[in-house]
Amino acid sequence: QVQLVESGGGLVQAGGSLRLSCAASGIILGFNAMAWYRQAPGKQRELVATANSDGNRNYADSVKGRFIISRDNAKNTVYLQMNSLKPEDTAVYYCANGGVVAGAFRPGYWGQGTQVTVSS
Repeated sequence: QVQLVESGGGLVQAGGSLRLSCAASGIILGFNAMAWYRQAPGKQRELVATANSDGNRNYADSVKGRFIISRDNAKNTVYLQMNSLKPEDTAVYYCANGGVVAGAFRPGYWGQGTQVTVSS
């Protein structure tokens, strides 16, 4: 079975950093596009960052310049380095595998999520 397990969330002050990890099993990471999403209370789940299998990376405008998505295919793990965190970054963060269709990421499986809370 496909399983994605996020970790690394927690409580951090504004301006701080966290690195999220997503350990994948049941897939070969190198054959998948990967993505991070987040969902804040009362808001829709939003796409934060994608990493295509060809190395292309894309970011939401709200995190561009602050977050970095990366992957280690040998470890079957994808990361989200989050810097200069803001209170509005507070959300549950989810990783997903999938593919790119017509230039857009289409998720397949989801992890359980990890909570990130940024205090002011």
